[in-house]
Amino acid sequence: MKRSEKEQLVAELHGKITGAEALYYTDFTGLNVKRMTELRRRLRKAGVEYVVIKNTLALRAVNESGLVAERLRGPTGIVIGEPLAAAKVIVDFAKENDQKPALKGGVFEGKSVDAAMITKLAAIPPRDVLLAMVAGAFQAPLGGLLGCLEALKSQREAAAA
Repeated sequence: MKRSEKEQLVAELHGKITGAEALYYTDFTGLNVKRMTELRRRLRKAGVEYVVIKNTLALRAVNESGLVAERLRGPTGIVIGEPLAAAKVIVDFAKENDQKPALKGGVFEGKSVDAAMITKLAAIPPRDVLLAMVAGAFQAPLGGLLGCLEALKSQREAAAA
């Protein structure tokens, strides 16, 4: 690959990384073409991009973006996009496919994260579920209060009669 082509790849990746909320590194060793295609399809559906590029070029793009990346070893795919959706797709796909791709780590909110942290992020419920949980937490005490008020009202009506 010519130097100008490498510079163009680094510039493209730098542009993608700059606007991303998170990026995760994966080792895609052991995934055949069919599985790789399925992984990319799922990530695309979630609004996340999966890029495979040489480690030296990836590090250059990440470091030019102002983020600090650890040394990458072996075949590396970079997941770029919304943090929770990306983590969920990668972790769920790995569970279904003998822990492939393996998580190496990544960058979330400007800080390095390890594979365990990415797995924890994947376990966070979606926004809709969290909102429903909060609404339920508010609704339960209010329902109990309403029941008490109605019981008090019935008691006073019985005493008045």
